[in-house]
Amino acid sequence: MKLTQTPSNKHKSGMTLLELTVVILVLLSLISILFIGARAWKKGADRAGCILNIRNVQQAVRSYANMYNVNPGAALSTSSAATPPTSIAGAIIGAGLFMENTPKCPGAGTYTGLAGSSIPAVGTVAITCSVTDHVPSNVQDW
Repeated sequence: MKLTQTPSNKHKSGMTLLELTVVILVLLSLISILFIGARAWKKGADRAGCILNIRNVQQAVRSYANMYNVNPGAALSTSSAATPPTSIAGAIIGAGLFMENTPKCPGAGTYTGLAGSSIPAVGTVAITCSVTDHVPSNVQDW
């Protein structure tokens, strides 16, 4: 009787635990990079939206000053109103005025300066945001 060993052609299909771990780590790394990029994009979008709000308020203040012939640095006044507005917000924000609603920072900041009672000088913004990153870079001709 002859004993021969037949070669085993059985090859296991599937992944080893080590291969599976490597695949999971690669996927987690890619997902983390995606979340970091999305957060940076959101932060940039919030900053751009905030700067647009500041610019819109600035344009409304300049429109008010031109319409009522008020020089920069002068107190708010209107020739047609019985009682002149006491703040920038009262002069430019409201139904039928230059802005319908009070602006809100998309980055959860708060605006200051709307309570001012005079037209800001050219090159000075009318409102500022509490988020330090939301600062317009060039306001010389604002």
